[in-house]
Amino acid sequence: MTHRPFVMWPHTSLKTVAAPVKEITDDVRAIWDEMINAMDTMPGVGLAAPQLGIDMALAVVDASSERGKAIRMANPEILHSSIEPRDHEEGSPNLPGVWAKITRPRAVTVRFLNAQGQWDRHDFVGLWATSVQHQIDHLNGKMFFDRLTRMKRDMLIKKARKLKRG
Repeated sequence: MTHRPFVMWPHTSLKTVAAPVKEITDDVRAIWDEMINAMDTMPGVGLAAPQLGIDMALAVVDASSERGKAIRMANPEILHSSIEPRDHEEGSPNLPGVWAKITRPRAVTVRFLNAQGQWDRHDFVGLWATSVQHQIDHLNGKMFFDRLTRMKRDMLIKKARKLKRG
């Protein structure tokens, strides 16, 4: 199975809040399948629909070591975040070649529509929590580097542009 290409920053879909999903249909399930394929091809531990230029509040995360455990989410929202922080080097296929250490809550509780179209809630910890927060940022029109200071953000973008030019 192939997937549509990743859009490159500063593409509009990466700066725009994704449209809420009204219901889970076969089309939505097909997009989730495509997203999981794209995530596994990277390889990565999560993906949001806007990363493929799709204006829908859809995300998938799979931080399992064996893969095949992807959680499919529509309209995910964080209900609770732990006080304890976790640092992780984050990157994105939408701005290839650059990474930055981002501090996020170590654990989160997330509410979302699941693949059956029912509201679900799930506790995520560690890398799973980092990934789901990263994807929710994408759905809100934010990139990981938006969490950096302006100076660090500008340096990261400059480095990415230099890498792109080769």
